[in-house]
Amino acid sequence: MTQLLPALLWTVLGFTLGALPFSVWVGKLLVGKDIRQFGDKNPGATNVLRAGGPLPFVVALMLDISKGALPLGLAVHIFGVQGWAIVPIALGPPLGHTFSPFLNWQGGKAIAAAFGVWIGITIWTMPLISLLMLVGFTLLLTPSGWAVMAALVGMLAALLLWFDDPVLLGVWAGHCLLLAWNHRADLAQRPSLRHKKS
Repeated sequence: MTQLLPALLWTVLGFTLGALPFSVWVGKLLVGKDIRQFGDKNPGATNVLRAGGPLPFVVALMLDISKGALPLGLAVHIFGVQGWAIVPIALGPPLGHTFSPFLNWQGGKAIAAAFGVWIGITIWTMPLISLLMLVGFTLLLTPSGWAVMAALVGMLAALLLWFDDPVLLGVWAGHCLLLAWNHRADLAQRPSLRHKKS
């Protein structure tokens, strides 16, 4: 009970930060375009890349990652929030990114925000594992939603092998459900291996 109010406050802060549509704003300010008119129409950093190239993409990506990393890093490492109170805080940023009140309760797929959450909690360990998994499976599988799910399975294996913390499994489960929802269109298709061009 002693951590209930801090957890609630950090969750609200995390959701609010996650809801900030940095990629849309970067697209308008640095590229002069609405990135939601490109690619899959998603208000995320990948469409900043499509609309404006590498530099605006890096800016948008770092901002989207930071809105997950900042509230978790502060809550866990500075203010000492522990235990199951971490789980709702960890869900706040990707939920805010997915259901942003700044975009009429719509949003992006929340991969970067979820990645930032793991930075905030474990600093480098799980982010490094998840990045390697995501890159590897993205090179192997299509559609991309299946690569995300495969990377999450790899993260689960790493959590079970190297971490003895059910709280982290709770964070993983919440992210898994949300990312599966966000990629439901991809997951409705049959996964296949990417073919190399001859």
